[in-house]
Amino acid sequence: MSHEGIRFVSKEEEARAAEQNRSLLRDAVTPRKVRILITEGKGLEIDWADGHKSAWSFVWLREACPCATCVEQRSLEDRKPGQPKPKPAALLPMYAPPPKPLSAHPVGRYAIQINWQDGHSAGIYSWEYLRRMCQCQQCAFARAETAGTPN
Repeated sequence: MSHEGIRFVSKEEEARAAEQNRSLLRDAVTPRKVRILITEGKGLEIDWADGHKSAWSFVWLREACPCATCVEQRSLEDRKPGQPKPKPAALLPMYAPPPKPLSAHPVGRYAIQINWQDGHSAGIYSWEYLRRMCQCQQCAFARAETAGTPN
């Protein structure tokens, strides 16, 4: 009897997969108004068609880049989207300016792409990804409750 293809997962991994596979209603992932506050240096704000409002800082967005390279790097470092990179243990840590976008533009009717000052621009932030990663207290609580652990 072969056991190839069998993968054992923890309850946390199973809950995370179930959360990601949960389908969102169309209005939940349809932006009514999108504000990219580049000049103010604040971040991205979206008013959704279902009445929900979401906001993300530029720091969080850069650390949550959904491109394959960033996802792989976060996975290797065991970080969640938006979680900062660990600081190197150095005697005199170097100053790193906070992430800042140079520009942003829509990608079709399903996403937004941000061109960062550090030269990175591979990440396409889909509306569904952003809604699933909403930073409001209500959504953070719902994610933690689904995963069974506080966020």
